[in-house]
Amino acid sequence: MEKIQVTCEMEVTLKMIGGKCKPLILESLIEHGTQRFSELMRRMPQISQRTLTNQLRELENDGLIQRTVYAEVPPRVEYAITPKGQSLETILDLMCAWGEQHIDERFEMTNPQCTDSCGAQE
Repeated sequence: MEKIQVTCEMEVTLKMIGGKCKPLILESLIEHGTQRFSELMRRMPQISQRTLTNQLRELENDGLIQRTVYAEVPPRVEYAITPKGQSLETILDLMCAWGEQHIDERFEMTNPQCTDSCGAQE
């Protein structure tokens, strides 16, 4: 396995949680527990199915989420946060709070994702 070169510790974090929707996926799994793909899609309508699939795959490869496939007809797949992913909760809460404090007239909130700790509603 080829190692990923990083220049500092912050870059490790950004490599794992950076992406179009990774923080939103992690926050959803932390806040709402194990979810199926369709549940995640409903919570994040701004994200395409392809993007969500790719981001879930990357989060799984990084050990932040766990994908469980149940041998049923039709097959059932569930995603859950891992302890490693759960350890990001404080960082995600801080990102949410920072965004809430610094939102300005350039932005329109259409689908708040933050928990009550950020003051947003579900």
